[in-house]
Amino acid sequence: MGRWEPDARGRMMRAAIELFTERGYEQTTAGDIAGAAGVTERTFFRHFRDKREILFDSSDTMGRNAREAILAAPDDLAPLDTALAGMVAGGALLTGRRDYSRQRAEIIAANPALRERELLKLARMTEGVAEALRARGVPEPTASLAAHTAVSVFHVAFGRWVGDADAPDDLADCIAEAAAALRALT
Repeated sequence: MGRWEPDARGRMMRAAIELFTERGYEQTTAGDIAGAAGVTERTFFRHFRDKREILFDSSDTMGRNAREAILAAPDDLAPLDTALAGMVAGGALLTGRRDYSRQRAEIIAANPALRERELLKLARMTEGVAEALRARGVPEPTASLAAHTAVSVFHVAFGRWVGDADAPDDLADCIAEAAAALRALT
């Protein structure tokens, strides 16, 4: 096994997506992923708690990036615009990963337990955004409303970005378009 080759984590993530796409999520084991990536199963578990975490690996980083952007936003920015700036910063992690994101979304859509996990991660992101807004002094219910709205805009924009060939190449542009559509509703 090529366990001394660089980027074991990246190789495992790519192998998992390929195997989940070819065989299905349920039919793929952590051992299968490790073998396809040229690492031991022990190495797999050093990087990931289980095979689900490969699909949700960047969620915590996205949340941290969103929080940092919210806390660093100009003081005169409205709460919703501040939260949307956080979503753009979090989404920047996906730059150059549209095909991977599309495959990941298809795998998650095909598995009810993974869809549930995705919703839990979105709920955690929503709470993180609301918490960051409250840290900026945004009162309730404004902080929660802005957080829920911004994460919903992100969710809709992401769905378009991975599912619509005519969508802009940049996720940030999809977020801006979804936010504009929301504003047009009022």
